[in-house]
Amino acid sequence: MTTALDIADAGDGTWSEESGRKSGDLNFSPYRIFTREQWAKLRADTPMTLEPQELEVLSGILEDLSVEEVETIYLPLSRLLNLYVAAAQKLHAVSSTFLGRTDCKVPFIIGVAGSVAVGKSTTARVLKALLARWPDHPRVDLLTTDGFLYPNRELEARDLMNRKGFPESFDTPRLLKFLADVKSGKAEIEAPVYSHFFYDIMAGQKIVIERPDILIVEGLNVLQPATYERGSASGPFVSDFIDFSIFIDAEPALIERWYLERFMRLRSTAFRDPASFFHRYITLTHDNAVARALELWRTINLKNLVDNILPTRPRARLILHKAQDHSIKTVALRNL
Repeated sequence: MTTALDIADAGDGTWSEESGRKSGDLNFSPYRIFTREQWAKLRADTPMTLEPQELEVLSGILEDLSVEEVETIYLPLSRLLNLYVAAAQKLHAVSSTFLGRTDCKVPFIIGVAGSVAVGKSTTARVLKALLARWPDHPRVDLLTTDGFLYPNRELEARDLMNRKGFPESFDTPRLLKFLADVKSGKAEIEAPVYSHFFYDIMAGQKIVIERPDILIVEGLNVLQPATYERGSASGPFVSDFIDFSIFIDAEPALIERWYLERFMRLRSTAFRDPASFFHRYITLTHDNAVARALELWRTINLKNLVDNILPTRPRARLILHKAQDHSIKTVALRNL
């Protein structure tokens, strides 16, 4: 099985995957591929609105965001998203005029998908900060789908603790209801809170979303199609509610290395707190801790990546493919 993005540039700027070149498959690509240099030119006159000190806050555990990365990759992307949002707002106004209604504007939803440890959260935070500085949509909210995981007690009852993050470990009907409420313009919508520190849903804690101009939804399976039994009616997909989708991509071997590095860094910091779910791992020797991290990656996270997350990559509007230093190497934009 091909699990890594295999970029093929035949000189026409299109993108293809080796897995999509099998005999009998359609031999065209819906994507156009851009190098860093080509993508950077699409920034046009978009101003840099982030200060260097803000990048420190937006950076991830392993990623140190640079001004150059933001200017090269994220400013062109924020410009593109701003154009999409403006077009969506105009289309909604046209529909409202046709129907003779004065409905409130519909929030624009951006989905950010990809593997554990690939850098989804960093991308989502940077986009939130940049998009909130555009004059037409100052209210930008960010939500992770981790809050829609079943609580640990429920996962244990369903024998799913070792499949946490897999599609079946999420309360998908609740997530769909949340997104439907967002799109309907409901004034205040509550979402559950997940703690990576406690590795569980926080009982009694809620996030309140109040009619944002833009909502960024970040998670493993935001592009996952619905499953249904043969002969039954097909239900909605999470992706049905997403107006623009982004997939953060990298070679699985690289993501494994990043997962291991993150695990070991957390072991020397957050895991030391006795209240942490992962506190048990600080008593392991270095070699045993590495072995345990690799076991968790290969038996749970890699399996989920290959079986469930990577198959959703071709559904993304935009694919950001990372190099080993976490910088974006290439950008693939769907044009069909």
